[in-house]
Amino acid sequence: MNQPSPKATSRQWRGVIREYADRLDVTDATPVVTLGEGGTPLLPAPALSRRTGADVWVKYEGMNPTGSFKDRGMTMAVTKAVERGAKVVICASTGNTSASAAAYAAHAGIKAAVLVPEGKIAMGKLSQAIAHNGELLQVQGNFDDCLDIARDLAANYPVHLVNSVNNDRIEGQKTAAFEIVEAHGDAPDFHFIPVGNAGNYTAYTRGYREDIAAGNATRMPRMFGFQASGSAPIVRGEPVKHPETIASAIRIGNPASWELALSARDETDGYFGAIDDDKILEAQRILSAEVGIFVEPASAISVAGLLERSAAGVIPAGARVVLTVTGHGLKDPQWALRTADGSDVQPTIVPVDTAQIAAVLGLAS
Repeated sequence: MNQPSPKATSRQWRGVIREYADRLDVTDATPVVTLGEGGTPLLPAPALSRRTGADVWVKYEGMNPTGSFKDRGMTMAVTKAVERGAKVVICASTGNTSASAAAYAAHAGIKAAVLVPEGKIAMGKLSQAIAHNGELLQVQGNFDDCLDIARDLAANYPVHLVNSVNNDRIEGQKTAAFEIVEAHGDAPDFHFIPVGNAGNYTAYTRGYREDIAAGNATRMPRMFGFQASGSAPIVRGEPVKHPETIASAIRIGNPASWELALSARDETDGYFGAIDDDKILEAQRILSAEVGIFVEPASAISVAGLLERSAAGVIPAGARVVLTVTGHGLKDPQWALRTADGSDVQPTIVPVDTAQIAAVLGLAS
């Protein structure tokens, strides 16, 4: 039986390196390691637009292959590692980097060594790193301890560091800004983003800057970054020795890209703010229940930040706003089962009876 031919204009997305090869440090000889990352949805959020009066859109990075934005940078970092002859890559991680590094290393046929803080990684991310055959070590310390060790190992042993201190990571992550400009024809007025290590804040700024230089965009958005109140070193102006927050992906007390992020803030007339855990979880519920996008708590801080800045009168009516949500909700699903009063959501138990189920649902006969 003959199969219908694909439409002449259709083609499969090829991953960020091949899509943006002319804007990245690669050549025709570069051994591209890709899982098809990038090309993520940029979705309108009418419920958030109604709440704020702005024109709000959500860049849903949880739709990347391993469920987080880390894949954009990891395709570049592992590709360049392989190009340089590396057989082992290493990273420190609060979870998403470990999952991404392990997946891309597996695809490349090399080994990934992953250092994570003991007891501080969400189960969804831990299971990903293990499933992808990462060599997972839980360090009796925090993320910053893990990163110090990873840097030391990379400096003194034959392993290649793929944390966001590696510029290849930032280069890959800047491509999300290119996609936003392509979709809307220009950069937004404001861009809201979670801040942990602050590499993504830096990467988006770089991407927008390059699009302006290329004539693809006419303006630089104001970059608004948010940290959890219990893990807000940039907002406080000093490292946090024992960061604490339910938003595990941004539980970082001494961001690796701190100085670069401060420069990006100054360049974009940007802002860093802190949001408490209750507001983060409230924003997570709003995004999932009213917009239909399920994210891990750290991602929801973009929404919480928008609502806080809108209430403060900072966001003008009609302004174009893009929120980056960085990781899928299935990364850390336990918080979605928590109600506003702190109790766990329980399903309603019903009998095998259509009429009674209809009554529970409030349906008229």
